[in-house]
Formats: sequence, C-alpha cells, structure tokens
Amino acid sequence: MSVAVPDRDLSIARKLLRIDWGLLLLVATLSGIGFVMLYSVAGGSLDPWAGRQIMRFGAGLVLMTVIALIDIRIWRRLAPLAYLGGLALLVAVALVGERGMGAQRWLALGPLTIQPSELVKIALVMVLAQYYAWLDRDRVSRPFWVLIPLVLMAVPMALVLKQPDLGTAILLGAGGTAVVFMAGLSWWYFAAAAAAGGGAVWAVLASQGTPWQLLENYQYRRIETFLDPASDPLGAGYHITQSKIAMGSGGLTGRGFMQGTQSRLDFLPEKHTDFIFTTLAEEFGAVGSLSLVALYALVALFGFAAMMRNRDRFSALLIGGLTVSFTLYWVVNIAMVTGLIPVVGVPLPLISYGGSAMLVLMIGFGLIQSAHVHRP
Repeated sequence: MSVAVPDRDLSIARKLLRIDWGLLLLVATLSGIGFVMLYSVAGGSLDPWAGRQIMRFGAGLVLMTVIALIDIRIWRRLAPLAYLGGLALLVAVALVGERGMGAQRWLALGPLTIQPSELVKIALVMVLAQYYAWLDRDRVSRPFWVLIPLVLMAVPMALVLKQPDLGTAILLGAGGTAVVFMAGLSWWYFAAAAAAGGGAVWAVLASQGTPWQLLENYQYRRIETFLDPASDPLGAGYHITQSKIAMGSGGLTGRGFMQGTQSRLDFLPEKHTDFIFTTLAEEFGAVGSLSLVALYALVALFGFAAMMRNRDRFSALLIGGLTVSFTLYWVVNIAMVTGLIPVVGVPLPLISYGGSAMLVLMIGFGLIQSAHVHRP
C-alpha cells in the first residue's frame, strides 16, 4: 500500500504560511463569542468565567500552534501511546477520581483538574486512523479486522459509562464510528448495528425498575422529562422548561446584550456551561442563534475540505474523525437545550466554560492543522 510522504524540509516560516488561517479565524471567532457570553452571564464581569476562559484559550492557541508545527508522522507513531495513556487515565478516574454532580469524571493532577474522557475522544480517533492507514483496503470489511476497532471503541466507552457519563460515551462511539465509516466499512455492518441499536434501546427501556436496570435512575428521569417536560416543571423538567422559555422570549432579534431575564435572574440553570446557547438565543434571538450555527457549519466545511484535499490516508481519516467529533459536540448540545433530544450534559464547543473541553478542542484543531500543514 502506497503512503503519501509530506515534505521533510519545510521551514518553520513555511509551515506557518501553510496553516489553514481560515479555520483558525473561525475558531478564534467562536471563542470570542464564548468570552462575550461568559461576560454576560456573569453580570458584566470577567470574573469568574470569562477571564479564565480567555487565558485558557491563549494557552490553547500556543499549544495548537506547537502541535501544528510537528510532523504529522510523529503524531501517527504516537497514536497507540495516546490511546493507552487515555485508558490509563480513565482507570485512574475509576479508582481515585473526584466526584461532582453525581458522577466520578475528574482527575486531580497537582493544581490541574482534568476530565480524561475528553482526551480519549481524540486518542480514539487517532488510533483508529492509524489502524486503517496500516490496514489494506481490501481487508477493511472482513470480520476479523472489523472486530479490532470495535474493541478499541468498546473499552473506553465502558469505562466512561461506569462514571457514569452517557453523553460522552455516545460521542466516543459516534466519533469512532465516523472513522470506521470513512475507512470504507461495508454498509451491511451499519445496517446490523442499527438493528442492534434498536434492540439496545428496547432493552434499556424494558430494564427500568428491574434488578438488571441498565441506566441510572436520573438518566431515566431525563428520558421521561424529554418526552413530557411539563410532567415535572419544578423538578426533572426544570432545566428544559426554563431553556424553552428563554429561547422563546428572545424572539427574532433578542432582548439585547446582557438583557436576558432568564439568565440574569438565575432561572436558567448551568447558564455558563451546558445551557449557554440558551442565553445567547435569549439575548440575540433567532438571528444570533442561526449565525452561530452558520459559523459551526463553516468549521465543519473547512475540516471536510481539508480531508478531501489530503492524499495521506492517516491524515485524511484523522481530519475527518476530529471534524465529525467537533460537529457532534455542537449538534448534540443545541438539540439538547432545544428539547429535541434528552439532556445528556454535553458542553457547547468553544463557547461553554470549561478547561478540559477547551484544552482538548485546541489539541484537536492542532492535529487537524498538522495534517494540513504537512500534507503531501
């Protein structure tokens, strides 16, 4: 199997010139919108969220640039180590992780507190891209060679479900499936997976209240609330009810910057993290919401364009997998806060407050840039 070889002799200056500056501008613009919204939800103050987020973005920008300048073949060789390191961190979370909001998802490393499941999202895409870059194309759909990526996905998903974190586990599986799909796996496998998924949904619902219950009680409450939020407007349905009120009050053009009543009066829960899109919709209306969606769509367009132009199989699969993972982030978050899917606790990328999420996103964009800079 032939492998396209990038130029070994690119200078630092030439590498900087080959960076996808359009994609970088979009990332910076989205982050800037996040700073503005965090400033707003804090009542017109950089503390406690916007100032810290700005510093994290600055550090992430430096990290992204460093990653972009390193030859993509180095990242390819490091993919198995990144995957194994991610699994080790997930095991450490299960043993000595910190609990918060009913889940054990965080790991304290000195002054830093990280969420390893975020790092595993990237490591999984890396190792799957390396696997399919190594594997001959005519073996992609043979059963034995299909089993290996399934195991690579199942192990971290099981560890994340144990935390429990259903939303992240679903995103892990979806990101990995995207790489498998782009690698050329037969459609019959996806048809079988869809049938199995339907059976799994039935099993999850049927297990409620039994000794072999498959989800936590709060996760079942989220499903019930999704189907009928008005059934418990002051309890499990509070989040989505207030979210819909806020978005509805925004109308076409919004109430104005820092004029959102739901967020300013603290009716809106998690207004700086999972439900920050609702704050934006209340203050800037449908125009602002659709503009944000358009910016996200442009990021996806830039990512898929870079994937199509790259003749190196590992690089193309890496770019495609990371682009799909990023797209799933914002699609799931927006669908969640608008009531289209149950609440699963997924932040809005580059907008929501969070150190681990910002760090991982910038690492991901750094890898996309590295693959683009060092393309054949």
